[in-house]
Amino acid sequence: MQLIGKTALVTGSTSGIGLGIATALAKAGANVLLNGFGDPGPALAQVGQFGTQVGHHGADVSDPLQIAAMFDHAHEVFGAVDILVNNAGIQHVASVEEFPVERWDSIMAINLSSVFHGIRLVLPGMRERGWGRIISIASVHGQVGSVGKAAYTAAKHGVVGLTKVVGLETAGTQITCNAICPGFVLTPLIQQQIDARAAKGGDALQAQRELLSEKQPSGEFVTPEHLGELVLFLCSEAGSQVRGAAWNIDGGWLAQ
Repeated sequence: MQLIGKTALVTGSTSGIGLGIATALAKAGANVLLNGFGDPGPALAQVGQFGTQVGHHGADVSDPLQIAAMFDHAHEVFGAVDILVNNAGIQHVASVEEFPVERWDSIMAINLSSVFHGIRLVLPGMRERGWGRIISIASVHGQVGSVGKAAYTAAKHGVVGLTKVVGLETAGTQITCNAICPGFVLTPLIQQQIDARAAKGGDALQAQRELLSEKQPSGEFVTPEHLGELVLFLCSEAGSQVRGAAWNIDGGWLAQ
């Protein structure tokens, strides 16, 4: 229970990776503000099972005004935000010349600009209190490219670059800023890719194996639980000198 008395805000946390991270933080004693669309009830129940204070705010993180309102809400309800996990993200796959402009703009707003807005809003309070942890969920695509993923790759590279800058700007403080770069995690986005492959012939299990074999040598998915445990390490004293890092957790993807 290393995080008793701390409050975490996790964007995109009503399912998938964000929910796994929020659950790990609550289990470690943190109060948690969830964020995301849809019915938050199941997520609130899961994260709330550990007895810490849990809430939800439905801000659309593509809108800076709604992000600011979410932080105002966090301060009103919880008093502070000690840990910020920037997790919200969307994806669209198309070649550059066929990429819809509105999809590019949406991906940049949610996957990159929201990270900037969250960091700029959380830093003053962290500096005032003398402690903070900023963790952004980037991707292996923050370090390498893939065909058809121009906007996602550009945005995630931006997250890694922003992380380095903030890591340097907070280097003389007890505030750290780092990025986590997962490989394939079995989220709804990845399940869509598996389903699309299976629809062309074969079964879902074979499609899953083929997807993993192309990129991830371990042949296994990274899990939200893996990511939650890594977030806890970065929040701990043991992680206090990890600064401006882009931490791969990818089954060997980037070792190739």
